[in-house]
This record gives sequence, structure tokens and C-alpha cells, in this order.
Amino acid sequence: MKKRESVGLLATIILGLLMTMTACSGTAADKPKSDGKTLNLLTWEGYADPKFVNGFEEKYGVKVTVTYFGSSDELVSKLKGGGGNVYDVISPSSDVAGYLVREGLVAPINLNNVPNYKNLAEKLKNMNDVKKGGKVYGVPFTWGPDSLIYDADVIKTPPESWKIFWDPKYKGKVSLWDDISNIYLIGQMMGLDKKDPSALYNMSDAQLQEAKKKLIELKPQVRKYWATAGELNDLFSNKEVVLAVGWPLTPKAVNASGRNLKEVIPKEGITGWIDRLMIVKSSPNKELAEKYINYVIDEKVQKIVADVTGYGVANKNAAKYMTPEQAKSIHIDDMDNYMKKINFWQEVKDRDKYNEIWNEIKAQ
Repeated sequence: MKKRESVGLLATIILGLLMTMTACSGTAADKPKSDGKTLNLLTWEGYADPKFVNGFEEKYGVKVTVTYFGSSDELVSKLKGGGGNVYDVISPSSDVAGYLVREGLVAPINLNNVPNYKNLAEKLKNMNDVKKGGKVYGVPFTWGPDSLIYDADVIKTPPESWKIFWDPKYKGKVSLWDDISNIYLIGQMMGLDKKDPSALYNMSDAQLQEAKKKLIELKPQVRKYWATAGELNDLFSNKEVVLAVGWPLTPKAVNASGRNLKEVIPKEGITGWIDRLMIVKSSPNKELAEKYINYVIDEKVQKIVADVTGYGVANKNAAKYMTPEQAKSIHIDDMDNYMKKINFWQEVKDRDKYNEIWNEIKAQ
């Protein structure tokens, strides 16, 4: 009797072990893993928020680290200065994306590993600056304007023109981005892009000197040239400025604490950007990078990206998860028409010259 009980007990234990092993095996199969790898991002602020990055980490069992850059020139500098061996995924804007492809700094993306690509806006996918030899090197992620942002509690009437920056009553209350895009702004005030949008990015020496003169005249009005979006947020939060060139991320962030910042398109127009996700050529984690790209362009995740940044997102299906008010605020409900109002950044053929002019302006 005892022998039979022992045999039965042993059989029960073995069966239990087998069931446990099977259950564990099934769990591992159901949850794709990437062996505890680390994916390194080099990106703009707001593009690695835990609200959407954590979901990727949990799904694939990986760690995402992030380094932020504050301008397109800083991104290129980091890549060419040795960062090509450090980073996996980057988020360049439309002013340098084509350059990165030509310089061989990024790898082609296997779209078979990015099935969500098919759901992105055709207008964004059809841009040729990230295509070469029949291959795609960049996946659209977000887009948006370089708006005139103002404190509506101080300035009651929406500004009609960029000229308000020069109004003496706002001396020391203006902030500009520390970037050559301020030269584009002056180019728009000069009317250079009325017939040819690319004129802003190919200004003559005489036009650059005129822009330089105008920006030097503006210097007494400028409280600070902001380097990161977070810095501009602080300037508005601390009521140090009431006018700025900025991105939708700033009103989104600052108004959450009860402020009343608004954006406007002045009559001279605005510039804007289209940010792609690209994979660094020397990345050892290309397949994982493609999984990440596919994840963050998923329609549900893109809704979260819009929640965090206030930017337009590339996956128009994200609108299904938004209130009508949110869809309208990021212009996803009328993307094509709104985009017609923006002169999107293009590659500056003589970027060194533009940077030289901008540095001379700051040195005055």
C-alpha cells in the first residue's frame, strides 16, 4: 500500500513539474524577448517619454536609453563625432535627413519588419529625401510648425505679424531658438518664399546680410536664445517671456500648469518640420530598432505621442482614439490643408554659411 502511494505521489510530482515547465515555456513564447538588450536613442525632447517607451520595454524585455539633442546641427555633430558607434535610433528633421542618407550615416530599413508603415500618411511617405536606390531610410514619426507662441493673458489680441517681436513694449520678453532657423523666419518676412519655398534655404549673400542686420536689431528684445524645449517651457513658466518662436510641445507642457499660451500663424507664414525615425548605420541592434520604430508608429501609441507632445503624428488612424478637440488641435483631421500653410524645412546647401551668420549675430 505504501509502495503504491509512493509511486502515485512520485507520478503526481512529475506531472506537476511537466505542467509548470510547459506553462513557463508557453509564457516565454507569448512574450517576445530580445535578451535584455539596450536600445540607445538620440532624439528630440518628448520623443522618449516613459508613457509610450515603457510599453516597448515591457513587451520586448529591453532597456531604452535616451540622449537628447537641441538642434539638427548638434545631431549631426554627435553622429560624426563618434556617436555612430553609440546610438541605434535617431529622429532627424527634414533639414538634415537627406544629408544623413547621402553621407552613409544611416542604414536602410527593412519595411517587412515595420508593418505599421502602411498606415502612415501618404503625403509623408511620398517624400523622397529619405529614399535612395529603391530603399527607404527613414520612417515618418511626427511633424509640426515653428509657431509664434504668445502669453494670451498678457497679449489679448492674437499677433498678426512677426513684427511684434520688435515692439518696444516687449523688450526683454522675447525668446528665439538658438538655431539658424531664425534666418528662415527673416526670409519669410522678406517674402522670399512666396513663389519658391526653397528660397529660404538658399539665400544669397546679400539676403543673408539683410537677415543678419534684422536679427541684430532684434537682440535688445531677446531675453534668451533657448537651446531646448524644456528651457523655453521654463522661460514661459517663470513669466520671463511673453513671445517666442516655438513648437506645440511648449503650450502643451506649460498650459498643463494653468497658463494660457497660444499659437498663431503670422501673415508672413511659418516654417515647420517633419521628423523621421532612422537607424544608425553601425547599430548592432537593427532588428530591435525596427521593432521599436514599428511600435511607436502604431496608431494607439501615436495617440499617446500626441498626448505628450501636442505634435502632429504620422499615423492618421490615431485619430480614432482622440476626441474631436484633440484631433483638431494637432491638425490630424485636416492634415493636407494645414500642411499647405507650412514651409517645411529643407536641406540648406550651404549650412556652414548660415551657421557662420547665426554665430556672428549672437556675438554682436
